[in-house]
Amino acid sequence: MRLQMHAVKFTADQSLLDFIQAKLNKLDTFHDRIIGAEVFLRLEGADSNKVKEKVVEVRLTIPGKELFVKEHDKSFESATDRVLDVLKDKLVRCKEKRSDFSSPAITEAKSRVQEDEVFEPDEL
Repeated sequence: MRLQMHAVKFTADQSLLDFIQAKLNKLDTFHDRIIGAEVFLRLEGADSNKVKEKVVEVRLTIPGKELFVKEHDKSFESATDRVLDVLKDKLVRCKEKRSDFSSPAITEAKSRVQEDEVFEPDEL
């Protein structure tokens, strides 16, 4: 997975960047076709002298879709954990939808519906 991190209007510590990268690398276990991720770290309320909250935004790219999650918290680490929980759920749902089309039960049901729709001229 290609990962880009951006700290907006501040310099992020290398340990924070390593923490986020390690957490995002674990997402490969939930979806095997992740193309890349883009992370934005922001300080909310940075205009004044006191920073109120820290914001983590993640844009995750998978084939055919782009997932976006934004979370606020007191620290970047806890916001990252909250973002990952939401992304895990979204990735699992996307993968289930993708695999539903190739499941044997759906393929069999589709073939049965198509067979039932064939009308003989005598029946009309």
